[in-house]
Amino acid sequence: MSLESSLYVLAEKLGVTTDFWDWKGRHIQVPQHTIIAVMAAMGVDAATETSAEAAIAELELKPWRRGLPPVVVVSEGDTTHVEAHVVHGHPAQIRLRLEDGEVRYLGQRHHMVEPREVDGTLIGEASFAVPSDLPTGYHRLELLSDDRQSDSTLIVTPRFLGLPERLNDSRLWGYAAQLYSVRSSGSWGIGDLMDLSDLAVWSATQQFSQYVLINPLHASQPVPPMDVSPYLPSSRLFLNPMYLRPEAVPEYALLGQHDRDTIKELREQLNEEQAGEQLLDRDASWTNKREALRIIFGAGLRPARQMAFDDFKRRRGRRLRDFALWCVLCEHYGNDWRQWDEDLQRPTSPRVAKLHNDYLDEITFNEWLQWVSWNQLSDAQQAAQDAGMPVGIVTDLAVGVSGASADTWMMSDIYAQDISVGAPPDGYNQLGQDWGQPPWRPDRLADTAYGPFRSMLQTALSHAGGVRIDHILGMFRLWWIPEGGTPREGTYVRYDHDALIGIIMLEAQRAGAFVIGEDLGTVEPWVRGYLAERGILGTSVLWFENDANGQPSPPEHWREYAMASVITHDLPPTAGYLANEHVRLRHDLGLLTESYEEEAAAAELEQDAWMRRLDERGLFTDDVEDDVEAKVLALYRYLTYTDSRVLNVALVDAVGDYRIQNQPGTWRQYPNWQIPLSGPDGAPLMLEDLYQMERPMRLAAVMNGYSWVPGPSRPAS
Repeated sequence: MSLESSLYVLAEKLGVTTDFWDWKGRHIQVPQHTIIAVMAAMGVDAATETSAEAAIAELELKPWRRGLPPVVVVSEGDTTHVEAHVVHGHPAQIRLRLEDGEVRYLGQRHHMVEPREVDGTLIGEASFAVPSDLPTGYHRLELLSDDRQSDSTLIVTPRFLGLPERLNDSRLWGYAAQLYSVRSSGSWGIGDLMDLSDLAVWSATQQFSQYVLINPLHASQPVPPMDVSPYLPSSRLFLNPMYLRPEAVPEYALLGQHDRDTIKELREQLNEEQAGEQLLDRDASWTNKREALRIIFGAGLRPARQMAFDDFKRRRGRRLRDFALWCVLCEHYGNDWRQWDEDLQRPTSPRVAKLHNDYLDEITFNEWLQWVSWNQLSDAQQAAQDAGMPVGIVTDLAVGVSGASADTWMMSDIYAQDISVGAPPDGYNQLGQDWGQPPWRPDRLADTAYGPFRSMLQTALSHAGGVRIDHILGMFRLWWIPEGGTPREGTYVRYDHDALIGIIMLEAQRAGAFVIGEDLGTVEPWVRGYLAERGILGTSVLWFENDANGQPSPPEHWREYAMASVITHDLPPTAGYLANEHVRLRHDLGLLTESYEEEAAAAELEQDAWMRRLDERGLFTDDVEDDVEAKVLALYRYLTYTDSRVLNVALVDAVGDYRIQNQPGTWRQYPNWQIPLSGPDGAPLMLEDLYQMERPMRLAAVMNGYSWVPGPSRPAS
């Protein structure tokens, strides 16, 4: 077998794509060196013909070395089977333990397979039927033989998710907001969880919306410098305490006047330093806020609060302790664990264990930060629901973590080494994208019965009525880029989408939540249909909804199972989009492969087509003087004509903002994720300003189908 043939066989077994169709419809063959590098990141040596053939043989023997596969995933109502491996001639039996404690025994199927010699022992294979009447959940398979035992996880997932029954098939609409940008007079330079509570109450009681979609709240670096992107976190298993409001922590009430004065001075000092600044400063905000939180932590806990804290630590277990220790090590050795001493680069080393005892108080502080963050997020969700929102908060799940993250330190064996995730060139970003995130290895995810994946989802859904999954296409395939290569020099690696999507559905079902999949970009034709069949909402963005002739798609043709919006956070607010800010910015940053004139002309044609479509539908009205706002209202009115079950309004559109929050494909070239919520004049807005603005009320009236616009409520005099 030649190296080329061996690579093809290995690629099939490992899910590595050897060819694909690009965004212009061209058939692309992936270079051998890319395939070899991707396989090396999976722990497979395919550099020579000999090593590749040895890898093939090892992969074929791998299931025979195990008594049972590490995990079996099946949809409810489906029948499947599981193969067991025991010494040839020995008996085999599989016992099934359901989550509720019920015990069953699986029936053996007729299965004639020749035994194989594995490491000098003849191993036989038996097959057992998994019944179709099992409840959804995480169950245990136990292999019993006279000389060996092993166990496995059986995951039964929902066949269909959809929207929770409590919503009664109603259509939903809500705001999408970058929480850090939504500041109030009480926050510490960055929008926080108290601001989220207030935003939700305003949205529910004054706008009559059903949810608020926010950016990911994943943990960032514990000390400056912090990464500004909420989509490049340090952990998706924990929260970012930057969003805490110190004065809302119950222990603040226990402080003496001196400590309260110190905290007040910290906030006032921060506000003075930030006055007049046009960009948000996370580092400054967190530095002062962290000092205030340390004072509050020092106040101690009442007995019942201590019990609750202890229970939180018990339930979160070793992972919380390791994360808190990582935070402390970052303070002492820097935010990138890959630069630490070698004996600090794994949480199980003896030196790390010793440091756990040395830094116990600091570790407890970081555990406490997670607990109070958890509580304030819970309070925000409760406030939203108490105000009448049937959904409340819809959180966002980032596609990955930083290579220097806590997750890669705690679970280094699950992440591919010397690889980053991104996207190939497409019409959205013609140079391709490198997100700087190491991907999960699909084989190691299965080996762990998807444990880290399940924990991540449970964190995201813990205090939310829904979750948006960024780049849900990554559940099907991810674009792996070998270290040192450009985004053009990658290839797709496939994942077990039935397992990943099924687990997402199971966790959402248990949380009483729905799921929105961000399915934009280069999508295989069958994927969106698959998501709809499983009851996962897709993402429909107005500017991308075109028919086969490139014309605006009629509202009757939009997907029912989708969240429909005019823009995303990767586009300028609609006011900026109408001014072609996206074209100008990409040109200024050198991100276009076509000429500026061609791109600008294409953008003008796109807008003209949409304006004609809006005019044909009679969606322009005479009650708004500002031409830009009239167009914005008409575009959102168009959304209400679609059958999409969930509609989404960008908060920046409600206030007339025009600056983009994030320009994909850039890092320091543009101040991504640092733009405060601002009005049409570019002046930053406080949350309290929204309460008195009529512009959001007009947009809410459109979304609610009102023929008149109610004014904002004024406080009683």
